[in-house]
Amino acid sequence: MFRTACLALAALSVLMLSLPQTAEAQTRIRDVVAVEGVRQNDLVGYGIVVGLNGTGDTVRNSPFTEDSLTHMLERLGVNVQGEDIKPRNVAAVLVTASLPPFARNGSMIDVSVSSIGDASSLQGGMLILTPLKGADNEVYAVAQGSIIVGGIDVRAQAARETRGTPTTGSIPNGASIEREVNYDFNRNRTLSLSLRSPDFTTAARIEDTINAAMGFRVASMRDPGTVDLDLRGMSESPARVLAIIENLPVAVATPARIVIDEKSGTIVLGEDVTISRVAIAQGNISIKVRETPVASQPNPFSPGETMVLPRSDIQITQTGSNNIAMLNPNVTLSQLVTGLNALGVSPQEMADIIRAMKTAGALHADLVIR
Repeated sequence: MFRTACLALAALSVLMLSLPQTAEAQTRIRDVVAVEGVRQNDLVGYGIVVGLNGTGDTVRNSPFTEDSLTHMLERLGVNVQGEDIKPRNVAAVLVTASLPPFARNGSMIDVSVSSIGDASSLQGGMLILTPLKGADNEVYAVAQGSIIVGGIDVRAQAARETRGTPTTGSIPNGASIEREVNYDFNRNRTLSLSLRSPDFTTAARIEDTINAAMGFRVASMRDPGTVDLDLRGMSESPARVLAIIENLPVAVATPARIVIDEKSGTIVLGEDVTISRVAIAQGNISIKVRETPVASQPNPFSPGETMVLPRSDIQITQTGSNNIAMLNPNVTLSQLVTGLNALGVSPQEMADIIRAMKTAGALHADLVIR
């Protein structure tokens, strides 16, 4: 996987060298900022899923499922007190959703359903009417509907196959909003734009772009993560002004950063990554460990038992000679990738070289290892 990443980076470097130099890429202001006070709210609820094909909770391991089912039936007028209820088609779940800003009564939102008992699958289940509450313990939505499960759990007498997570699912448009969050946006005469990635240069560019578009000073940078808008004295409503501002293009400054994800084998290098003059030496070391266990058996009709004796063989060899490469000062992204590939290093060694260059102080970029 690391080899694939190296080849992709090399191809990207060749493409960048063949293209003419252009200005920094621009994006809309709405894609890099968020308006303070305009956000979603998380909702959560406890519910019951019915209709499962024998894959629900067991009463012994999940007694709360039986209690919930009993209370639900009593609310529906069915008296089951003292009855021994042991269904396998019922599961207790937690239901979560996000209440979007400016949502109105009757609007539909998606919900996620997750089992909290020992149910093996929610496939084919139906969520019964479940109230969803916010952090203030008020009910803002009600969820109900058929669950869509992406995972599969198939069992046989001597085998079992599981793909994905069959104990979680979703219900598209499964909840109806019953309570609105009161927020009169147009009463605000001052607004604050929060940068998703705080940066002095980007914040200053946003300020200059807004003021140039409006024709007078409206925006002022408070800090690298906040740009304040003063809308006093304007005839347009704040919602109308923000609709104009959020579509203005702005050049976003990106930091010099290298991200190495060792789990997936992904290496991402920023365009502005440079290094100082440095020499890199690399050698290939091969370590082989072989296990050849030997079975020791006693003679026929003699006391004793069969034993397995371990036999380990470790070989350490070095192939080829060390490679040394000299990199000139202020090496760019394409030159850095080309230089590492010229060494003939393995993908794992490429990541090790990058870490060593950062430790030596020759790599001028943030190094993020996941």
